Amino acid sequence: MKTGDWARDPEGLYKHSRGGVITVARLGELGVPSMTCYRRCRPGKPWRRLLPGVVLLHSGEPTRRHLVDAALLYAGPDAVVTGAAACRRQGLRALPDHPFRVHLLVPLEHKISGSGHVIVERTTRMPQPIVHDGIPLAPLVRGVLDECRRLGSRQAVAALLTEVVQRGVGLPELFAELDAGSSRGTAIPRQVLHRIADGARSVAEVDAMRVWRLSGLPEPLWNHELRDESGEYIATSDGYFVAAQLAWEIDSYDFHFGEQQYAATVARNARYAAAGIAVLQTLPSRLRTEPKQVAAELAAAHRAAVARRRAA
Repeated sequence: MKTGDWARDPEGLYKHSRGGVITVARLGELGVPSMTCYRRCRPGKPWRRLLPGVVLLHSGEPTRRHLVDAALLYAGPDAVVTGAAACRRQGLRALPDHPFRVHLLVPLEHKISGSGHVIVERTTRMPQPIVHDGIPLAPLVRGVLDECRRLGSRQAVAALLTEVVQRGVGLPELFAELDAGSSRGTAIPRQVLHRIADGARSVAEVDAMRVWRLSGLPEPLWNHELRDESGEYIATSDGYFVAAQLAWEIDSYDFHFGEQQYAATVARNARYAAAGIAVLQTLPSRLRTEPKQVAAELAAAHRAAVARRRAA
C-alpha cells in the first residue's frame, strides 16, 4: 500500500492479517506508522493492543483464536503451541477452568520471554508440529505432558492423563515423553502414570476413571484393599470414597454367570455390609454406553452414603 492508502481501505489491512491480528512491523510495511498503530489502540480508539508489537484491528474482546494468533505472531515463525491450548484444539476436555493462556515452545536460541497471556518455553526438543486450521500444535503426548508439568493439582493431572489413555494413547509413549523432557514439574504426572499403569488393570477401570470425572466427586482410592478394625480382609474395591465409606465395584455379567463367582460376590457384599461400607455395583458396558447416567448414580450413591454416616 502507498502511504495513507490504508486509511481509505481498512479491508486491505485485514487481508494482510491473521483474522484481524497483525504485527506493528507488518503494518509499518503497509504504510501505517508505528506511532499511529499505538495511538489507535488507546481507550476509545478502533484497535486493540494484544501483545508487544501485536494489535487487533478492532476494539472488541479478542477470541481465543485471536489470542493464539497473537501469541504466534509475537513469538515468531518457529513457535509451536503446546499445553492446554494444544490439548483443547486436539479434542481433550478434561482441562482446568483457569484464565486462558497460550503456552509456546520456541528454539533454545530464541531470546524471547513470555508476556501477557503468553508462556514461552525455550527448548532443545522442538517437536514436529501438527498443523490444525493453520495453527502449529505440539503432538498430543507432548502437549498433554507440557500441561501436566504446570498443574499443581493431582486431581487435575489424573483427569487429563486418564482422558488421554481413554483416547488410546499408550502408557509407554507417555512415560517416554516424560523421561525425555525436563524433570521440572514431573513428580505428580509420574506418580499418576504409575498409578494408572498399576491400578488401571482393565479397560473397564480406565472407563471408570473417565466416568468418575463426570461425577464431580473427590477422587476415590483406586483398587484399594480394605480391612476391618481387626485387620480382617474385606475386599479390594475398584474405587473407594474414604469420607463417604462408599465402595464402587465394576462387576461384569461374565464374572457373575458362574455359581462360584456369584457366591464370592455375595460374600464380598456381606463383608462390606458388616463393616458399614456402602457399595455401588456397575456393569462395565454401561461405563461407555451410559457414562452420564452412571456418573449421576455414583453421585447419588455418594450423597446417600454421606447422609447415612451423618445420621449414624
